[in-house]
Amino acid sequence: MTAQLGLGTYRCLDVAEAALMAASRGADWVDTAPNYAGGQAETSLAPVLAAHRDLRVSTKVGFIPAGAGHIGVRAGALIAADAERGYCLAPNYIAWQLARSRRMLGRVPDLVFVHNPEHGCPDGEITGRLYKAFLTLEEACGQQVISAYGVATWRGFSSRLFDVPALIELAAKAGGPNHHLRAIQLPVSLVHLAPVAQALGGHGPLADALNAGLEVFASAPLHGGEIPDLVTPELSELITPGKTPAETALAVVASAPGVKRVLLSTGNAEHWGQAAGAVGRPSLSPDVLRRVVDVLGT
Repeated sequence: MTAQLGLGTYRCLDVAEAALMAASRGADWVDTAPNYAGGQAETSLAPVLAAHRDLRVSTKVGFIPAGAGHIGVRAGALIAADAERGYCLAPNYIAWQLARSRRMLGRVPDLVFVHNPEHGCPDGEITGRLYKAFLTLEEACGQQVISAYGVATWRGFSSRLFDVPALIELAAKAGGPNHHLRAIQLPVSLVHLAPVAQALGGHGPLADALNAGLEVFASAPLHGGEIPDLVTPELSELITPGKTPAETALAVVASAPGVKRVLLSTGNAEHWGQAAGAVGRPSLSPDVLRRVVDVLGT
């Protein structure tokens, strides 16, 4: 498969331990956010990143880490209302959080995602919110505070609040033809099959990202650990004969057109090994993926 397995730290109980495990088994990417692990995820990753210089890292802006709201207010980066709300994409806050993430991680992040820009966004304001965020992120790229940016969303694409062409248009408006928008992140799984079905038809976020040269990070591939319990033996045999339900589910995600990285949250070495094996096998054919969509729907 063309996809690679990366560590997603959203559900990791011990972020440092999970990152060490993944890095020792060949992982090349770890995805995190300032608000993960009770606000300690970035700090926990710093020694792992220092010890594994080839391990690349992405973090996010948007959600305010636990305990950081009052610090941001004192620093003039946040207003009290946003601190109370727990979410902010104002330019001052983004710039402050980027500098904070760089200190916490101990290095320049390879990628910074705008985290769920749809969160609490009033109707009709998503375009303006994204454009202002992109302007700040382009400035940060120019100052080498970060290397590149993207958009990580749970329902932005599925709710049609924005699409990849719209994101590229906003990035070009903010940064010109050499803008630094490089990736999208969205849920892709046997529960969230719509992006796969759309890609098989040559449209939707996965196909649009592939055509635009953006990397696709597939989040929640096991839907918080629920999917293995939903995969029947008959479905598993249809997709990947002889494999476990989790391996079957991951094979579908990794085979989806355009998916570059599959983000798995686990600190279990055995689970990681099985997942790496599933992602590393040859891709499922489009015909098999179509049968999956036909059986499960979108």
